[in-house]
Amino acid sequence: MKKCVFAGTFDPPTTGHKNIIEQCLKIFDGVVVAVMINSDKVPLLSEEQRQALLKKMYKDDSRVKVIVFGGAAVDLLEKENTPFYVRGVRNTLDFEYENINYFASKKLKKDMVTIYIPSEQENLHVSSKLVRNSLKFGKDFKDCIPEEIYGDFVEMLEKNNV
Repeated sequence: MKKCVFAGTFDPPTTGHKNIIEQCLKIFDGVVVAVMINSDKVPLLSEEQRQALLKKMYKDDSRVKVIVFGGAAVDLLEKENTPFYVRGVRNTLDFEYENINYFASKKLKKDMVTIYIPSEQENLHVSSKLVRNSLKFGKDFKDCIPEEIYGDFVEMLEKNNV
């Protein structure tokens, strides 16, 4: 079975994230979606809430495994016994950022294979940061969140007093 890892903070999961996972499922037999713990970021949602949203999106698809992971991507690849690491890119800034991380990670895990999947045109503007900024300024963000989790996301925001 060929599987890949797609990791991120997913704070919150967006239509862009969903699209990348869907593309992975066309290439691989399985996708490990890893909610990464990033101590440099102050998240809107807890790791458990982000994991719950992603699990709901793929509740009927046994090819998708959603986990929470705190550590380096290379350690996650070792844990999941796969060299395939997928990164979504929207623009050249994303590409440059991902390439820097790729070269650093490749020194730690020589057999690592990074696959860049470009964003679909309708998702070029979509990011978790856009959703958080939309919340901050009271703007609509509904088209950025997958419809199957939109209601749950809004409930979590209310529960978190956001």
